[in-house]
Amino acid sequence: MNSLGIGMTSARTRQRMVDRLRDRGIIDERVLEAMAQVPRHLFVDEALAQRAYEDNALPIKFGQTISQPYVVARMTEEVIKSQHAKKVLELGTGSGYQAAVLGQLIDEVFSIERIDKLTRSARRLFIKLGYLNIRCKTGDGFQGWPSEALFDVIICTAAPEKIPFSLLDQLHVGGKMILPVGDNKKQKLVAIVKEPHGYQEEVLGDVIFVPLLQGVVR
Repeated sequence: MNSLGIGMTSARTRQRMVDRLRDRGIIDERVLEAMAQVPRHLFVDEALAQRAYEDNALPIKFGQTISQPYVVARMTEEVIKSQHAKKVLELGTGSGYQAAVLGQLIDEVFSIERIDKLTRSARRLFIKLGYLNIRCKTGDGFQGWPSEALFDVIICTAAPEKIPFSLLDQLHVGGKMILPVGDNKKQKLVAIVKEPHGYQEEVLGDVIFVPLLQGVVR
């Protein structure tokens, strides 16, 4: 597939997506530029490439989805609000699109995916596109990545029913965890900041993500 894109997958189409994001309130130009640079059509099935720059979630393999561009941009804005966000952990690699956008902005991105075939597919794409600052592995997101902790930000692209507070142990003090929380009917996007003796929690809005599940699928 053409990495630069043609027709409905071209840079011009990608720029129209960015213009819509700006109209919806995404104001950080660093995020908008990152969204303009990442070829989203490579992160979806080829049959759906012509729809890649619509502001919709799209299905990928194994019952998973690639998040809608607005949600990716909104979560990325929240990540880089942390002025010292140089090392980020993502739970739920999926297609790899969110990690690729973060890879434009963050020094080190670590990403965990429970479905091994998705991990392998995303890794090949990261290599193809030259993202040398992204590392991914197959694992249980609820366990995090202890050997690489501590992180500045943890971002979750699938929704646990309850906040996994144990993951706060893998954050620096002052670090932030951004995640959707809830069941398949109602979810909130939440930002939790780790403090020396507790945490602060902020609700960012309503979202809908696939569930964050335990275990690994080989």
